[in-house]
Amino acid sequence: MMGRAVIGAVAAAVAMFILGFIFFASGLQKTVTGSLDDMPAAAVQQVLAANLPGTGTFVVPDPEASSSQTVMYGQGPVATIFYNTSGFPAMDSGALLAGFIQMLIVALLMAAALYLLSRHVASFADRVRMLVLAVLAAAIFMRLGDPIWHHHGWAYAIYLFVADTVSLTVAGLVILKLLPAAVYRPSETSPPTDV
Repeated sequence: MMGRAVIGAVAAAVAMFILGFIFFASGLQKTVTGSLDDMPAAAVQQVLAANLPGTGTFVVPDPEASSSQTVMYGQGPVATIFYNTSGFPAMDSGALLAGFIQMLIVALLMAAALYLLSRHVASFADRVRMLVLAVLAAAIFMRLGDPIWHHHGWAYAIYLFVADTVSLTVAGLVILKLLPAAVYRPSETSPPTDV
């Protein structure tokens, strides 16, 4: 049975990879992200290169760096910058391979959890409900915190929330469908249920 969970994990990783392409390489994400014309983009790129010390994540201005920056932060504008000093191809094959490996690791962890769940929850519908609730809890926590805590824009955060929810739910459904029907026997020591 665990072998089928592993096969399900591989199939789930492939499904997540395809959904990742749809959400992030098809142009669909342009509905919620902005872009600049060539001259402003070059100007921002030059300012970043001249002022950021190296690859990393920067809060500008940083309200914890000094009292002056605290005032600047309150006045705005503010930015959280994910910065890389090196250029790389837009469709980096190394990133595609590493991304698939990441998805496979996630799918293997999901397969292990769903395998254990299937040994204790007989109903497929109940397993699906538990999967969806767990995915929603994780996606809400991971993706909707930035607009709440850091005042980032809501549109992209909601887009990421939807992408993660769809990808993880589809992955979990693929795994659940490939797991055999549960052989579940309630414990004889289980307390009686109310009727």
